[in-house]
Amino acid sequence: MLIALGVGAFRLLNQDVGAVAQHWAEALRLDPGNRFVDAALGKAANLRPEQIKNLGLGSFLYAALFLAEGTGLWLEKRWGEWLTVVITGSLVPVEIYEIYRHLSALKVAVLVMNLGIVGYLIQRIRSKRGARRV
Repeated sequence: MLIALGVGAFRLLNQDVGAVAQHWAEALRLDPGNRFVDAALGKAANLRPEQIKNLGLGSFLYAALFLAEGTGLWLEKRWGEWLTVVITGSLVPVEIYEIYRHLSALKVAVLVMNLGIVGYLIQRIRSKRGARRV
């Protein structure tokens, strides 16, 4: 899906994104009077080409990262396990920033859960290493 998103973003580079978004909203029979649909269409209309390009590049980057992670896990490689820890842990600074911007119980719960998952993954990798030595 990330590769498809990247390809789609690059195909939008030389098009009127607002018109394309409006077309899809009509094709999907979304209510144009809905405030969320209206806000999304407004944001799409104001996208600059560099933002679209960055979206495409970011999608390809994440696709490559997840492909590497999946391959490492599938082949049962230690680097795949550590890559999973790094990718999961990379969300922590974003979550902290979001809590700083606007504190909510849900954001704190997500941060605590993510830290717990990262801790669990690290503990599991280390315990597997100890079991291999024996």
